[in-house]
Amino acid sequence: MNMQTKLRDFHQARWDEPIIYELSTPGERGVLLPEIEEGIQNSAKDAMAKLPSHMVRSDYANLPEMGQMRVLKHYLRLSQENLGADLNIDIGQGTCTMKYNPKINEELARNPKISKLHPYQDESTVQGALEIIYNMDHALRAISGMDAFSLQTGGGSQALYSIISIIRAWVEHTKQTETKDEIITTIYSHPSNAAVAKLKGFKVITIYPGADGRPDYEALKNAVSERTAALMITNPEDIGIYNSRIKEFTDLVHSVGGLCSYDQANLNGIMGITRAREAGFDICFFNLHKTFSAPHGCGGPGSGAVGVTDMLKPFLPVPVVEKNLETGAFFLNNDLAHTIGKNKNFYGTISAILKAYAWVRALGADGIKEAARVAVLNNNYMFRKILAIRGASAPYAEGEHRIEQVRYSWQKLKEETGITTNDVQNRMFDFGVHYWTSHEPWIVPEPFTIEPTESYSKQELDEFLAITEQIVKEAYENPEIVKTAPHNSTIHHVHHEYFDDPEKWAITWRVYNKKYQGYFEKKETEE
Repeated sequence: MNMQTKLRDFHQARWDEPIIYELSTPGERGVLLPEIEEGIQNSAKDAMAKLPSHMVRSDYANLPEMGQMRVLKHYLRLSQENLGADLNIDIGQGTCTMKYNPKINEELARNPKISKLHPYQDESTVQGALEIIYNMDHALRAISGMDAFSLQTGGGSQALYSIISIIRAWVEHTKQTETKDEIITTIYSHPSNAAVAKLKGFKVITIYPGADGRPDYEALKNAVSERTAALMITNPEDIGIYNSRIKEFTDLVHSVGGLCSYDQANLNGIMGITRAREAGFDICFFNLHKTFSAPHGCGGPGSGAVGVTDMLKPFLPVPVVEKNLETGAFFLNNDLAHTIGKNKNFYGTISAILKAYAWVRALGADGIKEAARVAVLNNNYMFRKILAIRGASAPYAEGEHRIEQVRYSWQKLKEETGITTNDVQNRMFDFGVHYWTSHEPWIVPEPFTIEPTESYSKQELDEFLAITEQIVKEAYENPEIVKTAPHNSTIHHVHHEYFDDPEKWAITWRVYNKKYQGYFEKKETEE
């Protein structure tokens, strides 16, 4: 352990905070609204009279009733029970790319000129928003080498569904439905590639890695045929190893008339350095809520950007934002010859697009390349340090550098101490950090993935390393403290049967009440 790195004394806040509906008190109000003026009330009644009967409520919405002060306390207490990118060292989120989102970009996105826009406004009233989308499209063209982008999709998996829809539409348009019915992907590409291909009725062929961790080229040669509609691949894959033969892969697929799709949800280690175009891809996508700093996932919202070459531009989802070169006005073009149609309500997630655009403009071409280089530097610093920790290993490509992340293994630690990767994860919570173990199927045994983006300082990397070293030391000297973790968190072990059994899921308050009303009270009485 680095003796200059002091482990923080952490204990997670615990409030046992009830669900907001349980805090509701009939008649309590946060805001007292003025009486509705008679003219407005009559206009509302007239408007409702024109609606179909099934769209008119017969009673009031069942919303919680609380005063402002109690609402504020409720959400602040919940926030104290969270771990997140603004609170802890989040490099353990693996492939999720948890980088710093400049707070000035949040201010921009919350500006009423953006946040109060309505998606049904006339194009003439939203020229600024359309210009942002148009400019982001062109920035992504420069970064990727593609000829056109749609920024309509709300996230990575939806972007992949758009891509497979384009591939399906292209197959049908070129009258190859009877022959091109196979999609090739790799086991370490994101599983959504295989999932969307299956949804669209394609047969999925999965390529496994060779001894060096890269997709086996000979296996690809055996899989490619006249039936190959497309290759859907990530590079570097989720284990962080870059496939320098990628152009050979795309050339091989093109030789049988197939398309090549590049999953670039995570461009973090190669942005500004390599491009999809030069690698031979016809279509690609980026997650703006990862690589381009807009907060990831639930911290988002998300935005997937789908880019294509000119050949596939007519198949993009509509509308796309274009510019009238004579007047300078921006407009939504719904007239694409072979469009797959809309894939999301309205246009896209303008707040995420704006944050990403601000980030790209702030860094510029040189800054984007520097961010990638620092991410690679951070990753390889962590790589060497973690491999020096007893019980840790990183399968494949021995002696080589990795790009933006590494898929590590605690298999040796498990064999020597009985401590699993899930045990380590639970103990991590006691130090206020987290790492990700969701890598199903577990091709790498006892896996964990670390991705230190360019945002993290050396001091933060050293702190995460010190925590890891401490947990491994405990695993060998006092394994029980690891096996029974977390100790400083709000909960201890989670009962996974609730996640594995759909009959126990309760994704709405109504379903929760139906399944569990009275259950916990009965349990407390019995105890």
